[in-house]
Amino acid sequence: MKKRIALIAHDQKKDDMVELASEYADLLRQCLLVATGTTGKRLADEVGLTVERKLSGPYGGDLQIGAELVDGKIDCVIFLRDPMTAHPHEPDVNALVRACDVHNVPCATNVVSAKLLLAQMVPHHHHHS
Repeated sequence: MKKRIALIAHDQKKDDMVELASEYADLLRQCLLVATGTTGKRLADEVGLTVERKLSGPYGGDLQIGAELVDGKIDCVIFLRDPMTAHPHEPDVNALVRACDVHNVPCATNVVSAKLLLAQMVPHHHHHS
């Protein structure tokens, strides 16, 4: 069963997301990826990942991902938030993070927590002695 990962990044964090995805590209290629607007486009163009693209966050992309999450279709969320800028769709952002909490879906909101989350998912090879 492939893991489904949602990838979202605010404008100020899109470069960080591309960098993160490049670092974990081998792992992400084994997962089903869904991303919002520009983030999805950049992951496809710059990292070469296959991504199901939703609308951009301000146009409801966060809500689309939230709806899939509620249906049990998302295994984890990486949402690189920009805490220093006010976003017009802040309620959508909060609703998505709240949905993660309600449904016990891991949600990383910064690069460090994202790396911890992804590191947990790397398949471990067991060596038999």
